[in-house]
Amino acid sequence: EFGDPQAPAIICVHGLTRNGRDFDILAEALAAQFHVICPDLPGRGESDWLPSGALYQPATYVTALAHLLAYINKPVAWIGTSLGGICGMMIAAAHHTPVTRLVLNDIGPHIPAAALIRIRDYIAERPEVFPTISALEAHLRLIHAPFGALSDSQWAHLAANSARPLPHGGYTMHYDPKIADLIRATAPRDADLEPVWRQISVPVLAIQGAGSDLLTASTLDQMKKDGAATFIVPEAGHAPA
Repeated sequence: EFGDPQAPAIICVHGLTRNGRDFDILAEALAAQFHVICPDLPGRGESDWLPSGALYQPATYVTALAHLLAYINKPVAWIGTSLGGICGMMIAAAHHTPVTRLVLNDIGPHIPAAALIRIRDYIAERPEVFPTISALEAHLRLIHAPFGALSDSQWAHLAANSARPLPHGGYTMHYDPKIADLIRATAPRDADLEPVWRQISVPVLAIQGAGSDLLTASTLDQMKKDGAATFIVPEAGHAPA
């Protein structure tokens, strides 16, 4: 949490393998005016791991986030990166939603299968072990290069908050490897969230990494025609950090 709990609320929800600390810099910038809440989804960061990989799916995340929203008990603006944006769309589409505005960071109502395959393939079935934080950072710089032209200090911040120390030395990623079980269980196919998208009536800002394989130019154009404001981040892919 950042800022005054009495101020208007913003909730920031991260992507598939990430955690709420991704929003530290943004949250600090917004904290003078807003109450900013940056949760770790189940199985990530400081949140508990779920008992079965089959539970790692949007319905579970939306249920957990609905409990959080009930606890916050006031209207919220929603900033969601990738999976966090999918959850935001689902909650914003609900009857009597508390979401007042929706920022979708590199996600939209249509997701190509090829992008889901790429994401599936970089999540190791067995957790990789890195001897040092620097080695883990090198791994992040490779798999998350599409985040954009980050500074050395920003990469170091990502690495420090992506690492889970192991009892016998070394580090691994700070998420449950089972989060990809469902993606591996069936061949990924194009995802269509159009029925959800059509139910959203709050203002939307769609942000796209210029080289994104997840939010395509045609989908962004459709979102713009449907009334969303759009912004394209140059020299970034999925998803601008």
